[in-house]
Amino acid sequence: MNELDALVASASQAFSAAGTPVDLENAKAQFLGKSGRITELMKGMATLAVDEKKARGAVINTAKQAIEAALNARRQALADAELERQLRSESLDVTLPGRQRGEGGLHPVSLTLERIEGIFGSMGFSVAEGPEIETDWFNFTALNTPADHPARSMHDTFYVEGGAADAPLLLRTHTSPMQVRHAVQHVKRHRAAIDAGQAMPEIRVIAPGRTYRVDSDATHSPMFHQCEGLWIGENVSFKDLKVVFTDFCRTFFERDDLVLRFRPSFFPFTEPSAEIDIQFASGPLAGRWLEVAGSGQVHPNVVRNMGLDPERYLGFAFGMGPDRLTMLRYGVSDLRLFFDGDMRFLRQFQ
Repeated sequence: MNELDALVASASQAFSAAGTPVDLENAKAQFLGKSGRITELMKGMATLAVDEKKARGAVINTAKQAIEAALNARRQALADAELERQLRSESLDVTLPGRQRGEGGLHPVSLTLERIEGIFGSMGFSVAEGPEIETDWFNFTALNTPADHPARSMHDTFYVEGGAADAPLLLRTHTSPMQVRHAVQHVKRHRAAIDAGQAMPEIRVIAPGRTYRVDSDATHSPMFHQCEGLWIGENVSFKDLKVVFTDFCRTFFERDDLVLRFRPSFFPFTEPSAEIDIQFASGPLAGRWLEVAGSGQVHPNVVRNMGLDPERYLGFAFGMGPDRLTMLRYGVSDLRLFFDGDMRFLRQFQ
């Protein structure tokens, strides 16, 4: 075995003994580095004749290529060994069930709102939406509740910056402002026909949404939901209110034995006015009267604020609390549970 064959064998043995990439690079430096054995052999050719340099250079290059081949083979072997180790340590059992993303669900109050919209939609009512930051005029004055009206004390609320001194802004205390907002836009669209004495298409709309008042206990929340309803036409009466709301309640609770009571009351935007109570014939609430809504014939002043003649157009309005309806439907005793964010409670409705 000549000198170069021995060098190749020595390099192969050193590379095979390297157990890590770092050890392998150190072994490489001994043979192929700037001060390595191959480099020293190349430097030694400086004193040789030209013909001898060609012959000597050829055999040294052959040895260098053999050493590089051995080096690359060991690098690949170490990489394969590392991959095998990772595969063993990070093995995946493909027979296990996959990790699925949990399915979400609607909030119980959202379920109730969808149910309300669906039932009234089947009766021909459309859904109106409006701003939660409302003007004093739409929230109070247009609904026959001027600044000096005692009923305003029942609507202690949150005022916000940005309004004028004579037109303050507030978080709406009910969704009733949408009655006037929707009616005003409806009348504008049909003003020419109304002025010509033609019949105006009826206004039949519900307005669900969030409302705000300074109130908080087991049955009240500073933020709560309301759903207002409005039906205005030339031949709409209190009888229609009773039929519509009775049908709604019996459909919502899926109880044909549900009894409704319209109890005289007062609201500044309706005259006459009535609280609506319901009574279940069976179940844990059997025999008890439960208040679920306020209602009445739309007050003539409100009809005027809509841009209509109260001598020709009349109708009814009602307002109910979807939060309370949700509590009754699912047997929840504390309103605050809906807004605490406790997933244990909310998952029951998914």
